[in-house]
Amino acid sequence: MATDYDAPRKNDDDISEDSIEELKARRSEGQSSVVDEDETEAAEGFELPGADLSGEELMVKVLPPQNDEFTCTECFLVRHRSQLSEASGAGMVCKDCAFA
Repeated sequence: MATDYDAPRKNDDDISEDSIEELKARRSEGQSSVVDEDETEAAEGFELPGADLSGEELMVKVLPPQNDEFTCTECFLVRHRSQLSEASGAGMVCKDCAFA
């Protein structure tokens, strides 16, 4: 945007008067009748094409714990023995939880 450097500049009093007048004009306009809509409620109504998975069944093969795995007592994730913290005094804790 081009600036006209020859135009008279407004001082602080003129700026504050303009803003007060603008506020009075906005107040006289009244409040809008638009209702704010909750985003989560609006998102629940959308259905993506091909996204109906209600009839699908997951086929996941669950393996028993392996000999080289442990379950962390802090985060409850199954980890490899190499992730076992050596400084854990209270059960089997992974390195991530031991340093956190």
